[in-house]
Amino acid sequence: MPVAIHHIVIDAHDLPGLARFWSQVLDWPILSVKPREVIVGPSPDAPLGLCFMPAGEAKSGKNRLHFDLNADPEAPGEREAEIERILGLGARRVDVGQSGDESWTVLADPEGNEFCVVRPKRDLIG
Repeated sequence: MPVAIHHIVIDAHDLPGLARFWSQVLDWPILSVKPREVIVGPSPDAPLGLCFMPAGEAKSGKNRLHFDLNADPEAPGEREAEIERILGLGARRVDVGQSGDESWTVLADPEGNEFCVVRPKRDLIG
């Protein structure tokens, strides 16, 4: 049997704060809070969750890995509404060299980790 992704680990300076941000963005509960680890996921028995751990140094440069978030493809206008909601939670727009013609919007979480809100998609390839 091949391995599967269990946690996506995000180094953070404010573990509870960044976990709260992503909990609100994804509408996932905070499942576990320990001094050096906060876990967020859809449920305790879900196959994948986010794990926030202490960062050793400040972030420098563009992330080499980022999330692409997908709004409901069945709801017209949902993408822009979600971008505004996420900005209201503490994200900010960032420029990582995009031309302006992209089908995604680049944002950063409160600690500067970039992520994208993509045009609504129904599958992984489309």
